[in-house]
Amino acid sequence: MKYALVVIALATLAYLVIDFNGRTAEMNRLLAEEEIVRARMEGRQQTKAALEAQIAYATSEAAVVRWAHENHMARPGEHPVVPIQSAEVTPTPRPKPSVVATEVSNLEHWLALFVDPQLDEPGAP
Repeated sequence: MKYALVVIALATLAYLVIDFNGRTAEMNRLLAEEEIVRARMEGRQQTKAALEAQIAYATSEAAVVRWAHENHMARPGEHPVVPIQSAEVTPTPRPKPSVVATEVSNLEHWLALFVDPQLDEPGAP
């Protein structure tokens, strides 16, 4: 009888440990899912705030004035000016820079191989 109680107690304990392990795994899965849902919710809230800002601007008078000016409308007292480009536009020619080659002697070529000529100049790093 004593052994039967010990076996029943061990079986119950094993069942409780296995059940606790399953519940812990489920809790970890739900916490990970909560983080994903929380990130989505933050993104949606930012989108909502941006859309509300666009709605606020669209219903403002500044948006109406901008739309009217883009469609060549004017308020009373304003004088709209529309620049008209001439039919022919001649581009202004730009002179191309010319490259001037400097003559370097053979001695200077050989010296440049062994000594860096830029280091001899004042103000060089």
